[in-house]
Amino acid sequence: MATGVISFQWFFWGYSLAFSHSAGRYIGNLENIGFRNTLAAPSVGSARIPDLLFAVYQGMFAAITVALAVGAAAERGRMLPCVIFMFVWSTLIYDPIACWTWNTSGWVAKMGGLDFAGGTPVHISSGSAALAYSLMLGKRRGHGTHELNYRPHNVTHIIIGTVFLWVGWFGFNAGSALSANMRAVMAAVVTNLAASVGGVTWCVLDYRLEKKWSAVGFCSGVVAGLVAITPASGFVPAWSAPIFGMVGGAACNYATKLKFVLGIDDALDIFAEHAIGGLVGNILTGFFAADYIAHLDGVTVINGGWLNHHWAQMGYQLADSLSGFAYSFGGSCIILFALNLIPGCSLRASEESEVLGMDDAEIGEFAYDYVELTRDVVNGQIMDDNESKYSADRGSPMNLTEKVFAHPHTPDDDDIKAHASE
Repeated sequence: MATGVISFQWFFWGYSLAFSHSAGRYIGNLENIGFRNTLAAPSVGSARIPDLLFAVYQGMFAAITVALAVGAAAERGRMLPCVIFMFVWSTLIYDPIACWTWNTSGWVAKMGGLDFAGGTPVHISSGSAALAYSLMLGKRRGHGTHELNYRPHNVTHIIIGTVFLWVGWFGFNAGSALSANMRAVMAAVVTNLAASVGGVTWCVLDYRLEKKWSAVGFCSGVVAGLVAITPASGFVPAWSAPIFGMVGGAACNYATKLKFVLGIDDALDIFAEHAIGGLVGNILTGFFAADYIAHLDGVTVINGGWLNHHWAQMGYQLADSLSGFAYSFGGSCIILFALNLIPGCSLRASEESEVLGMDDAEIGEFAYDYVELTRDVVNGQIMDDNESKYSADRGSPMNLTEKVFAHPHTPDDDDIKAHASE
């Protein structure tokens, strides 16, 4: 849904607000609304890349950022206000941050802040928005009790998803060189190294406590390493990448405990992985950015970070990070608060919908047949043949204290098998 909504938003005015050629220091204008005057002219990103190609490429960043942010609505957020939030948030929050970071007219770009592939526009902005969403939604029903199971939904899917992310991140980082050159190759190298070390670091930290080599922990560390190296990937030498992975993996691992300190329910640890990971990456970029790495494309000239004795770079990185966090978190809270006041747009699903589950209550479909089978048959809610299987045609699931069967006798194994086959 995020891809669908933001693909349209980006075409309609998102690209223009972020990357118009005559943009201001904070946001662009509507010069390129509806991809108007967006064809083969050199883009803001690179004279070697045409506008339209650059627009399509940057649209991927916009869509993924929003998808990350709305993950905070997991298991208790309603779909309609979430979709509205996607469009509004991308317009008011993501587009200005992308403009001031990556557009050559933006204040961070003019100041000298270094963010190669999205430390602030993608990760800090989405992580802080997820924190705001979690705060405004409140905790899931049963949070902190035995009612809420914190086990991963599907470990196989987590591993497959991490593989897709890991490979796709080369498009993020190496692709941000906007050309097939040595700078792109170096970005790919440091991306892979940071991800690898981040995964091992997280796994070791978890083993220290539980004496288990967690596959989910390894995947979480891989993402942490990828996030941390993102702003630095086109600026730092290969030998620094393991440091990004180690520090990023450790910082994000410990940051997952912040939700207990803050008293919020960040179900997917988006704040810990992305906001903290992005902050770590931005800061480490200030240390390890090297002028000769940036110049591997034959074009880019930077003063570098502390490796080049450019001590002011750390101040630029902190200003970029903190402003992005404050703007995204504060703006997200305001958007969510206003949205929740609109009739029919309450952010949170009802308690009854939470009990049914968002798949059933909001989407009307299940990922797995056994979910419905378990609830309706094994748990004792066997229905007559003429009764709908959907929640809209049933009584409330609340306060069920005993199993009630439509059959006049207690079902045996043959009953269960017969209804399962139907």
